Amino acid sequence: MFNNMLVGLQAAFQLNLLLMTFAGVVAGVIIGCLPGLTSVMGVALLIPLTFGMEPEVGLAMLGGIYCASTYGGAISAILLNIPGTPSACVTTIDGHPLALQGKSAQAISMATLGSCIGGIFSTLALLFLAPPLAKVSLLFSAQEYFLLAMLGITIIASFSEENVIKGLIAGCFGLLMSVVGMHPLTGFMRFTAGQAFLYDGVPLVVALIGFFSLPEVVTMISDTSRNNAKIINYTGGNILKYAKDLASHWLLVLKCSIIGTIIGIIPGAGTDIAAFMAYNEARRQSKEQELFGKGAIEGVISSETANNAVVGGSLVPLLTLGIPGNAVSAIFLGALLIQGLKPGFELFSNSPEVVYGFIFSMFAANLLFVPVGFTVARFSAKLLKTPPAVLAPTIVVFAVIGSYAIRNNIEDLWLMLAMGVIGCMMQFFKVPIAPMVLGLVLGSMAEGELARSYALSGESIYVLLKQFITRPICIILLLSCAYSIWHGLKQRH
Repeated sequence: MFNNMLVGLQAAFQLNLLLMTFAGVVAGVIIGCLPGLTSVMGVALLIPLTFGMEPEVGLAMLGGIYCASTYGGAISAILLNIPGTPSACVTTIDGHPLALQGKSAQAISMATLGSCIGGIFSTLALLFLAPPLAKVSLLFSAQEYFLLAMLGITIIASFSEENVIKGLIAGCFGLLMSVVGMHPLTGFMRFTAGQAFLYDGVPLVVALIGFFSLPEVVTMISDTSRNNAKIINYTGGNILKYAKDLASHWLLVLKCSIIGTIIGIIPGAGTDIAAFMAYNEARRQSKEQELFGKGAIEGVISSETANNAVVGGSLVPLLTLGIPGNAVSAIFLGALLIQGLKPGFELFSNSPEVVYGFIFSMFAANLLFVPVGFTVARFSAKLLKTPPAVLAPTIVVFAVIGSYAIRNNIEDLWLMLAMGVIGCMMQFFKVPIAPMVLGLVLGSMAEGELARSYALSGESIYVLLKQFITRPICIILLLSCAYSIWHGLKQRH
């Protein structure tokens, strides 16, 4: 294990990997800072750029975007009172009141340093927890992998904010989309309507770009609150002084880092849940609870530390078992599969330079977004005033270029547009997109493993069902699926 870590450490210090990590961090901070641009959309839009790179280099760039964009939402939350990302909603509660009191430098400094520590803590957890957990995957056969795929879908659906039924319907729709194209065993064509560009199925990246970019463009154009918001200028401050202030809250930082990491490991929970839980913990232990909501610095520290701690945690189940912790890690799963890499023990043993190089690049990303974040914050007034009339067409151009570049196929542009229309309709009817993405990403895996299970059972439905209810790990996974659905139903009442 330690030899593999050394291999990954050497890979992480390659100049091209460090440069792409830095590029990802810069892009991530800007994406997170601009309201309307999310981590999910940023990673999805830039996946096509990684196709010509070495796997570890491409993943490092995407990891830089993930880490930095999760933090970047705090800048607009504090200065504009509009969270750049969903996880920064909690930061607005105390961050913007602090800015109105002339303490924007303190709020942004605490958010930046807390995010850095939370991210590093969760990356350490990823480094030391993932390898032993990956060995557990050796106990899994086709039946277990099929149920793992189903568990990933049901868990994400169970955390649907509005309606778990809508979440399950979205997950099933994603599964249906995943069976378009050639059957993995028989070669039979399904739901292609005679179109050759669908023979290999719905291109994952094209679908992701459509789902996440076009609905955000529509929202950006129609949202007038952003243009009317007053921006508080950030003038900088004494970073060493704020670092000492953060050190005085070391116990809160540690608690929130642990909360965020654990929430990240639980598939489906997400950064917003971690931020709310950490914020409640900070308020519970504070001696000045009356300040919360009016400008408590502990509120900013807790939410930003926890939401960045989710990043490393969400990658633990992804790299070990192939279960994405959230929508962003679902896209990471797609990036791994596109590169021909399968999560699990073989990923750690056969491709240590890829997986450990990626993990060590996450340390670099969490350190790099500190100076980048402070620099971007200095120019935030100009950046946050970027009109939608400029930003929206830019996103559309990136979406078109990225969709076409994957296969140089003009039909993919029409497919991306169709996925965008579906995404807009889902957004209008408040149907969560994340379960559908999970269904699309995990559907191929579920179908292939189910077909293999059926073949191993001697093509007997009775034997196959018997295996599902008699194998110990299968029983645990079935109970987990049932619990996740029950928990989602319970949350509605």
